[in-house]
Amino acid sequence: MRYLPLTPDDRSAMLATIGAPDIDALFVDVPESARLTGPIAGLPNHQSEMIVERQLAALAAKNVTAGSVPFFVGAGAYKHHVPASVDHLIQRGEFLTAYTPYQPEIAQGTLQVLFEFQSQVARLTGMAVANASMYDGSTAMTEAVFMARRVTRRVKALVSGGVHPHYVGVLKTLTRFTDDEVVTHTPDLTPGAPGDDLAALAAAVDAGTSCVVVQNPNVFGHVADLSPLAAACHKAGALLIVVVTEAVSLGAIRSPGEMGADIVVGEGQSIGNGLNFGGPYLGLFACAEKHVRQMPGRLCGETVDADGKRGFVLTLSTREQHIRREKATSNICTNSGLCALAFSIHMTLLGEVGLRKLAALNHARASQLADRLGRIPGVELVTTRFFNEFTLKLPTEARPVIRKLAERNVLGGVSMGRLFPGVSALANGMVVAVTETATDEDFDAFEDALDEVLA
Repeated sequence: MRYLPLTPDDRSAMLATIGAPDIDALFVDVPESARLTGPIAGLPNHQSEMIVERQLAALAAKNVTAGSVPFFVGAGAYKHHVPASVDHLIQRGEFLTAYTPYQPEIAQGTLQVLFEFQSQVARLTGMAVANASMYDGSTAMTEAVFMARRVTRRVKALVSGGVHPHYVGVLKTLTRFTDDEVVTHTPDLTPGAPGDDLAALAAAVDAGTSCVVVQNPNVFGHVADLSPLAAACHKAGALLIVVVTEAVSLGAIRSPGEMGADIVVGEGQSIGNGLNFGGPYLGLFACAEKHVRQMPGRLCGETVDADGKRGFVLTLSTREQHIRREKATSNICTNSGLCALAFSIHMTLLGEVGLRKLAALNHARASQLADRLGRIPGVELVTTRFFNEFTLKLPTEARPVIRKLAERNVLGGVSMGRLFPGVSALANGMVVAVTETATDEDFDAFEDALDEVLA
């Protein structure tokens, strides 16, 4: 049965109210070439539920899943083991159905979860305060640049070439509608420290710079000491924004806060959340306490009620729905509540000791594979200081090599030519991610396949 909520009279009344002669007038801005003139070719008009399920299952069966073959793909999304208890707990009705606490004080459970999540993120990043999460890592980075403009009242953002290009793409898209000036650097495959342009960034900071944006570990996997860059930023009155795409790395390397970051953003997918075909993911956002009033999103706080009992409140809420639009500091997303809950549950199960052990295991396994692949003739390991992700320079373009590896049932990594199209100096680069889920058999398959493809 078709669902027809409006009668012809209803439609006529609505069109008359807005002054449109007919429905077609509402689509005049859509080019004729982009409009459908009939049913989509090859798509049946209708089928029974059982037939649709069968057809969709057949389409899904064509996918090569991360768990079915040796998997070494990273570059911003990582395959980690998520305990079954995480999924079990987030599917409890009071968690799964809760969305936004518009009347926050009656949603004490939701607020407590977010408060604990904030505490974990602040501890991980080494910052004083963290918000209740953002949409994802890329939008969190863009919000950080907007925040830096509000804090410094400057408009120039310097972005390292080591920042994930998809993050930079989101930033450029959204700053088309603001006064921000985005200055980007082009990375290279410098042996030992690919994408490391920190010295050049420090030299470029001036009185018009609002912030410097760097990623650590960067998109090539390179890990750097950000302390000298932080000092240069602060001397010029600019803010240092640090991006972390692999949250597990914070269990092994110095936190951005320890190295002088003013704002730390990142992707929390690695902890508690699966790859999920690209989403939904989880944006992390933390900053120094003195900047909290300019922080986007929401902040949950702990208090006591009139009877002295512990309670939780929405301390800071900066969305358009809550305050005047011109004063709002968050227009991308409030928070990814269910993903934040999954993150928090997994972090609680791990604890500090467990996270450090997981991080150490990731680094050890990545080092083992890097040594093995680096011995293949023609292959050069260009990232020598890394966490669980490193970049190889192949003797030929990486994209066809990765396709040939996939034909041999090994998902071997991400081509730098795919991430940086048009940058010929990066075409032979391949970034490889290794987590605790990779087995010795996976290592053998990868090494044998890559050796065969390059022979």
